[in-house]
Amino acid sequence: MKAVHFGGGNIGRGFIGLLLSQAGYQVTFVDVDQELVQLLQERGQYTVVYAGDKQEAFTVDHVTAIHGSDQARVAEAIAEADLVTTAVGVNILRHIAGSIASGITSRLEQSGNPLVIIACENAIGGSTQLQSLVYSHLTEQQQSAADRMISFPDAAVDRIVPLQQNEDRLKVLVEPYYEWVVDRSALPADHQEIPGVHYADQLQPYIERKLFTVNTGHCCAAYHGYLHGFDTIQEVMKQPTIVAEVEGAMQETGSALIAQYGFDADEHNRYIQTILERFRNPYLTDEVVRVGRSPIRKLSPNDRLVRPALTAYDLGIETPYLAKAMAAALLFDYSEDPEAEQIQQTVSQQGIRSAVTELTGIEENHPLHTAILKAYESLKKERSDRS
Repeated sequence: MKAVHFGGGNIGRGFIGLLLSQAGYQVTFVDVDQELVQLLQERGQYTVVYAGDKQEAFTVDHVTAIHGSDQARVAEAIAEADLVTTAVGVNILRHIAGSIASGITSRLEQSGNPLVIIACENAIGGSTQLQSLVYSHLTEQQQSAADRMISFPDAAVDRIVPLQQNEDRLKVLVEPYYEWVVDRSALPADHQEIPGVHYADQLQPYIERKLFTVNTGHCCAAYHGYLHGFDTIQEVMKQPTIVAEVEGAMQETGSALIAQYGFDADEHNRYIQTILERFRNPYLTDEVVRVGRSPIRKLSPNDRLVRPALTAYDLGIETPYLAKAMAAALLFDYSEDPEAEQIQQTVSQQGIRSAVTELTGIEENHPLHTAILKAYESLKKERSDRS
């Protein structure tokens, strides 16, 4: 079996590539990092290590790579593949859509065999977004043919892969825990399931549970930790006052998720406690500025802070912790993050009141807007007092 995976980074190699290899796929990575591509071509294998007591190591072999600029080879690989996956970041999907469309075109001309394409991104409806982008490169006739043979099931993925400090460029350190959930209803009846992947008939609850618990909690830890001057999530999770902020936000999103989707309350609380322990993993070194990066995206109306807060409000659930986390994100002024810099410029030019509305989509007359402003001024004063 052959798989093409877009994104040869740490998530691609340490999570998706590992599972696909263990399932018996020959994996071809597509990436624009020339050194990475060359190393994968030369070695044909790499090592994944679990961050835990045992430091278990796994060899991922039968792999190769193609540079993303070589569209002809990429198209040929897709034409021959049994599966295509991505882990590039949702904002990069538009840049790879043309190559995938070329591969589909070649496949239509050559075999017309079914193909499954899964976007493994931290986003709601990642594969659906990718399908729309890919179809924009196809004619109506090609789209009709693709509808009969190409499936784009949405997915939810979860595994912490920190910034790497390995001498071996290809080696990846990952946490042992992972979750990969795929929408079974969007798959062809004869699709060969991947061991280790959970297939669900209703994916939306799983996507939102992950995004609004794991990702919400992670960025809360990052933004509060940044304000207090901590460098790593592991340091942050040793601070009881910040842990209370993180858990409080996760309990708020949890209340909304339970009300929306009927998750068992006790089971969801255990899920939250498991996540908190994952954040504490002493064998990982996860930098606060990495987890907090791209704060404009994380403050956007459909993402991990605003979306669950608005949902909770509509359900009559108070969200002081989420409001405080949004305020902390607005104070994330890391100079090497372009989005963080842009936020500070927006606040400086427009004032915090208008900036909150522009960045979050929350109107000034909304109670959440007032709560964010109040938390912002409070956190800003606390930081000033500490310095």
